[in-house]
Amino acid sequence: MEQVAPAAVDDGVVVLDVRESDEWQAGHAEGAVHLPMMEVPARIGEIPRDRPVVVACRSGKRSAQVIAYLQGHGYDNLRNLDGGMQAWAGAARPMVSDDGQPARVI
Repeated sequence: MEQVAPAAVDDGVVVLDVRESDEWQAGHAEGAVHLPMMEVPARIGEIPRDRPVVVACRSGKRSAQVIAYLQGHGYDNLRNLDGGMQAWAGAARPMVSDDGQPARVI
């Protein structure tokens, strides 16, 4: 499974955040798409096949599971965010929150 460091994520890729809603609301990558891990099978058609997708969770473990699932369904445009959103925040990449608090990773 291909990994990508937060600093190497280009603006042209889709960042697919598979964390739970409370994690997303606390802080997520600016411009990311939220699709909780457990909803992926029902919403698989929403995940693009025609452009690069970086899958993110808190640490990189859930996103790796999602990538394995999607690869089993023919996806070949996926990379795992190395270190997850913890590494993203540590690299000072842009984040926003939906809960009125400063963006953070929980």
